[in-house]
Amino acid sequence: MDESRQAVDHAPPGFRTRVDRAARTVLALVVLYWGLTLLGDQQPAGPPPQPGAAQAFGTEQAGAAARNHAQAPLPAADPVRVVIPQIKVDAPLMGLNLDDDGRLAAPPDSERNLAGWYQEGTSPGASGTAILGGHVDTAIGPAVFYALGSLNKGDTVQVPRTDGITAVFTVDAVEVYAADDFPDTKVYGPSTTPQLRLITCGGGYDKKAGRYLGNVVVYAHLTGRA
Repeated sequence: MDESRQAVDHAPPGFRTRVDRAARTVLALVVLYWGLTLLGDQQPAGPPPQPGAAQAFGTEQAGAAARNHAQAPLPAADPVRVVIPQIKVDAPLMGLNLDDDGRLAAPPDSERNLAGWYQEGTSPGASGTAILGGHVDTAIGPAVFYALGSLNKGDTVQVPRTDGITAVFTVDAVEVYAADDFPDTKVYGPSTTPQLRLITCGGGYDKKAGRYLGNVVVYAHLTGRA
């Protein structure tokens, strides 16, 4: 196990991630704990939905998604909300920075309908890979990205911005990864086209450890503006 991975594995639970400070536009070397450790033996009333195999990238599908970038990039502008009609998400976004340990700080867990974006990276709609993350649940119940794993290819994600433009993204794939097999480059790697990643916890829940075993990742690309 390399040193950076080991450091993350021993990070406190919550919305945390190790970041490569040398590449400020890309999050890297990541094991994400974006659901809180629940109090005692508590667990949400029902497990969050997980993506099925049909929503994952296939070889041909991945190639088609990579070619499907007709929409010109937008200028950089801060996002203010994330709207996902298919799962009834309409939540404000707060900017997230790195703490002293190089981890992405969490939105307050008292705000269940609140997501965050990595504001030192790419703005949603601009060229590059923009990152949105949110809690899957808290000790008192489901949170903003609880249903993220139920999204399907072709669903849309809308991101209203401070410049009055709403960036519209189309989902290319939804995948789930174990924490010890997280594909950093695939998820966070740089792009010359406008890409979006939405990330939360998933992959099963370890009741004894009080944490999720992995992450759900939604891959999307810019297809319009409103």
